[in-house]
Amino acid sequence: MTTVIPAIRTAVFYLVFIGQTAIIAIIIGIVALIAGRTRFTWGLAKYWCWSNVQFLRWIAGVRTEISGAENIPPGGCIIASKHQSDWDVFAIFPHTGRPAYIVKKELMNIPFFGWAARSLDCIEIDRKKGAEAIPEMMIEAHAALGRGCRIVIFPEGTRKAALAPADYRQGIVRMYTELNVPVVPVALNSGLFWGRNSLIIWPGTARGEFLPAIEPGLPPEVFAERLRTAIETRTDALSLAAVDSGLSRPIDPSLAERVAAARQRAP
Repeated sequence: MTTVIPAIRTAVFYLVFIGQTAIIAIIIGIVALIAGRTRFTWGLAKYWCWSNVQFLRWIAGVRTEISGAENIPPGGCIIASKHQSDWDVFAIFPHTGRPAYIVKKELMNIPFFGWAARSLDCIEIDRKKGAEAIPEMMIEAHAALGRGCRIVIFPEGTRKAALAPADYRQGIVRMYTELNVPVVPVALNSGLFWGRNSLIIWPGTARGEFLPAIEPGLPPEVFAERLRTAIETRTDALSLAAVDSGLSRPIDPSLAERVAAARQRAP
């Protein structure tokens, strides 16, 4: 596929995506300053997630398939997701009940957006503080669970290129140990279509999968290995399946190396 049509579709999508995000953030932010969290602002947040999935499908040509929601236990839990694109944020949202996303401080400091995020249970993390930021995050996480939220965290802390080497942070381990609730791993392959820093969103089917929950109470090192193995193994499988079925995007040398490495890791 030539890049011209996908580039045009991507530009149109970003105009719609960024435009409506700004408008919705301003509305929710203003309402939040006056009345806090309301049914109206929560409805707008749900609309934002739903509409982005639709815009991706009809403008950029990216379909969304999510499976395994039956693996999310009732009550409080942590949802720990692979993170490869903005798709990950709104694609898993409809399955999380009342989510409390872990959000970096830089985003929370944006006027209107930050006000909106706080009213929608988002939890701030200052990554510049490193380990010192975790106690503050834990206080907010306990409070969110008390409000009936499910904590949503991206354990690597930032978006990663598709099939890039894993780099899990310690925050998820501390959270698992202290909150003493199940952790639901999430695998996905969205980076093949909407990659980190990619100028083009490529048509295809982005897939995400909620995996069986990891029970609370395991030793930290055992939990960390189970989480990493679950997410990375299934993410590799979803990504290789997409590659084998044929991608519309070109496979550059860097991606080709990562694909080859994933095939070697495959059980």
